[in-house]
Amino acid sequence: MPWSTPFDEPIALPGGVKLATLQHAADYIMKLPEEVQRHERWQIAVENLISAAETGGGWLMFARIAVMRALNGDGDARWPRSQSPESPPSPSPK
Repeated sequence: MPWSTPFDEPIALPGGVKLATLQHAADYIMKLPEEVQRHERWQIAVENLISAAETGGGWLMFARIAVMRALNGDGDARWPRSQSPESPPSPSPK
């Protein structure tokens, strides 16, 4: 699967920027400071991007999820919320 393969839905970043393809996500990660790139969540995202590029299939979805989780920091206090996408709105009560 080529690196130009688009995600089913682009990943929105602050400021209206979107990561639409595997290549966009890889380029974004490569521009992060090395210290940030070494965090486990970013390493997992890279591994999933590579798997998606090599094999395709469900790996494309896993890659998107891994990048989103890395962006959101999985609640890690070391990653400022201002550097991750806005949180989705809470579901309204029924």
